Amino acid sequence: MSSLRAKIQDVFNEPACEQNRGKDAKARKEGCSKPLTPGAAAGGCAFDGAKIVLQPITDVAHLIHAPLACEGNSWDNRGAASSGPTLWRTSFTTDLTELDVVMGRGERKLFKAIREIKEAYGPPAIFVYPTCVTALIGDDIEAVCKRAAEKFGLPVVPVNAPGFVGSKNLGNKLAGEALLEHVIGTVEPDDAGPYDINILGEFNLSGEFWLVKPLLDRLGIRVRACIPGDARYLDIASAHRARAAMMVCSTALINLARKMEQRWDIPFFEGSFYGITDTSEALRQISQLLVKKGADPEILGRTEALIAEEEAIAWKKLTAYRPRLEGKRVLLNTGGVKSWSVVHALMEIGIEIVGTSVKKSTVEDKERIKQILKDDNHIFEQMAPRELYAMLSEHKADIMLSGGRTQFIALKAKTPWLDINQERQHPYAGYDGMVELVRQIDFALHNPIWRQVREPAPWDCQTAVREELPSTKSETATLHVVQEFAGTTIDDFGGC
Repeated sequence: MSSLRAKIQDVFNEPACEQNRGKDAKARKEGCSKPLTPGAAAGGCAFDGAKIVLQPITDVAHLIHAPLACEGNSWDNRGAASSGPTLWRTSFTTDLTELDVVMGRGERKLFKAIREIKEAYGPPAIFVYPTCVTALIGDDIEAVCKRAAEKFGLPVVPVNAPGFVGSKNLGNKLAGEALLEHVIGTVEPDDAGPYDINILGEFNLSGEFWLVKPLLDRLGIRVRACIPGDARYLDIASAHRARAAMMVCSTALINLARKMEQRWDIPFFEGSFYGITDTSEALRQISQLLVKKGADPEILGRTEALIAEEEAIAWKKLTAYRPRLEGKRVLLNTGGVKSWSVVHALMEIGIEIVGTSVKKSTVEDKERIKQILKDDNHIFEQMAPRELYAMLSEHKADIMLSGGRTQFIALKAKTPWLDINQERQHPYAGYDGMVELVRQIDFALHNPIWRQVREPAPWDCQTAVREELPSTKSETATLHVVQEFAGTTIDDFGGC
């Protein structure tokens, strides 16, 4: 536990974080994570954050050393996609019971589970995750993993991020520490070249990195490791031989990028593949970093030629949507890199941003938003559901872009909504991804269902019809009225 405490303090004191550098020594040690409320960590604890970062490593077995309930649905945990192995989608857990805890059989059960996975699946590595229960009872995860690795001849990686130590974001960083300590640098590639790069913090949600990788392939740039999206264990193990790196989500793995630069001299920058301008700028910066590390400068010219070609194609496709979307008002309730990159992308085609959240955004993210919007009034840290509903029901926005947690607020307000978080079903990265995002916004805004749901309910209209009917006191008169109004529709009464 003392080693875990030291790792947490090291992660909190992050020199690469501009906000952290501005604090005094005591404040730096406290970090940026908000303290958890006991019993309210579900979905936002350190274990959840570590699993999110590492699970997309597709050929690895992810073993949860905990009671059964700590393991979630591995198949639909996030929208990350794999081009090959599906082992990462299989749930492995030691399924500890009360008797195992009382009798102290946790370590023995973990060792047995590792052996069973090795014999049944033969993965290149096994990642072991302790949770609150196994950390509190004192199971020595690192000792068991070390012994199992020696016994079975494969890497067994302890991911020491039990839920109670902090927030999801802290778990992201502890996962990066596990990769640095046990994985990266353990395999020497025999094909390292001057055009190898790493992409960090890219999760390949809905397969969107597959829209970007062909652009890099055309430039002759090889992605040595994409961490974690659609990754393979051996690729990550040899990631230390890349020449440059791009950080997509700095709040998750900034510590990984900084320490790889310190240990192996791999320079990195933070960029985005959302939007036409940001995608082009990311390609330029990748090429410039490679040239600084010894690549042929001719790649700069090829990059500009590729950018000009792809931008022309993308803008031509977007021309058809501009008249339908220009001036439409969008409310963004997301965070992190999307808080500024999606804003920039939408403004490029004339969409008005009436508000964007900066939850989980870094200081650099917030500064970018201010430069783009030129108005702090459109930026909010977080908005209560009641305020979101009021804003949408008063028609201050034409559509809301957010995650699944707030979709029902938009639906209750009878406002179009589009998912842009990890649960989304469509890829939005790169030039083609930007076209797809605009296409989906257009679909959502102009779906005829919104006109229908905003009309009065049928029973309200029936009340109006009954008020139009003359009062009758006899069965004969009633029959006459029914015959008179037979075949009449609600519209014949002028609505409600």
